[in-house]
Amino acid sequence: MTRDERLARWAELLERIPDQRLSTLSETEYQPTWARKTMRNAGSPISVAFEDAVLRAEGLQDDTYGEARRFFELSDWELHQLVCSCHSGATVRAETAARNVRDILEPRPGLFAMLLNALLVVRSS
Repeated sequence: MTRDERLARWAELLERIPDQRLSTLSETEYQPTWARKTMRNAGSPISVAFEDAVLRAEGLQDDTYGEARRFFELSDWELHQLVCSCHSGATVRAETAARNVRDILEPRPGLFAMLLNALLVVRSS
């Protein structure tokens, strides 16, 4: 599977359980790299991925932050957006987690890009 296919599969798994509350990881951005790699929480969005036989067959080895980062080829910033408690508290709805995974697959333009586009539209009229 490609990176995008793995991420799409993860989003689909989360979308199957939209109302389930999933555990987040506490303050990932404040943890040293060595500690962040081993962070895990039972019932997290990463755990949902690890419970899937297809993703395990593709090489997902466990449900730690470091393994999710490696397997899904995510930056720390991207994975932080998906699983850190600072965004939604101690739990996150699976539907929200799925939307966040999809946002990585289909990034939306940032504020600067939207402002630049608006400026170009105004100038051309």
